[in-house]
Amino acid sequence: MDSRYFDRSQMRYFPLSERYSKVEIVKEVIDPESYNRPIPQEVVQRTKEVALQIVRARKNESSVIMAFGAHSIKNGLGSLLGDMMKRGWITHLATNGAGVIHDWEFSYLGRSSEDVKANVQKGRFGTWRETGFFINLALAVGSYRNLGYGESIGAFISNDGIDIPSKKELGSAITSSLESKHRFEIISAAADLLELIDRFELEEGFLSVAHPFSFYSAQSTAYKLGLPFTSHPMFGHDIIYTHDANKGSVIGRVAQRDFLSFAQSVSNLEKGVYLSVGSAVMSPMIFEKSLSMARNVSLQHEGDIRDFDIHVVDLQPSSWDWSKGEPPSSSAEYYLRFMKTFNRMGGRVSYLSADNRDFLVSLYRDLDELEKAVK
Repeated sequence: MDSRYFDRSQMRYFPLSERYSKVEIVKEVIDPESYNRPIPQEVVQRTKEVALQIVRARKNESSVIMAFGAHSIKNGLGSLLGDMMKRGWITHLATNGAGVIHDWEFSYLGRSSEDVKANVQKGRFGTWRETGFFINLALAVGSYRNLGYGESIGAFISNDGIDIPSKKELGSAITSSLESKHRFEIISAAADLLELIDRFELEEGFLSVAHPFSFYSAQSTAYKLGLPFTSHPMFGHDIIYTHDANKGSVIGRVAQRDFLSFAQSVSNLEKGVYLSVGSAVMSPMIFEKSLSMARNVSLQHEGDIRDFDIHVVDLQPSSWDWSKGEPPSSSAEYYLRFMKTFNRMGGRVSYLSADNRDFLVSLYRDLDELEKAVK
């Protein structure tokens, strides 16, 4: 190991079952029918508007994309989001690396969310054997199978395990791909997985890993439906990077596929709806690049992407009317960075300060009412 770099092979990892986890999914799951918290009137009024826009978008076969931060999963909304996909209301879910991890830990253990302060003091933050090993292995296998980040974990949960190819198959993939158009991607993905199999002495065949709480997983639901659930991580942000099974090349490969999947959905956003819920950094950053890419291609064919609605939901209060444009730099509102980004995108933009549970439950109920009214 090069002495300039930290050697993760010297670390100790601990069973996930030994970790104190603050959230138990069966207790925290949000059921829109039994949800009894009072929802602010401002939220109720906004979601009625959003629901109508979503119904119109789906009639036009346009994208309805929801990008969200990890707290939506921690707050017990995974099964609700999955149900919104099942009912055709959302066509694409996108989150960060932490959202994927919480969703997987809930599916596997039924619990998630550790005590960061206490565990950093003991050198144990993120050092959980199953989370680090299984997620990194599932990503490596998914990378080889031409899957994306969220899709790889969705498949792992849905299948209750991972099918590990033989060394012979991987070796053959490396040698037989030399003349392939995509030879470097195939060769590198096979080599990454082969290295992990050797290092951890893994046997070929199906590695069974039960996920008794998969009902609560939005990733699993999306995978079964064949709809995109994409992850947009930043390197070093997530606990899986502490594990020796983590490989940057694997992360880059599956995350790139997810970014391109997201951009593809954005290319169908004309007359569609984009929801950004509790994601102050990831969502606006991937959206602005994807929208520019989509417009680049659309404009070459005399098209454009201008007629769409963006609804941003977060806890930070804001009194600025964004329909008037950007506030002056002398105003604190100017530094609400994610709204400044979305306001520059074109389309119609709104901001709502609300709890993500209130917003999504209210939106679910409104969509349900509209669906029943049509029937």
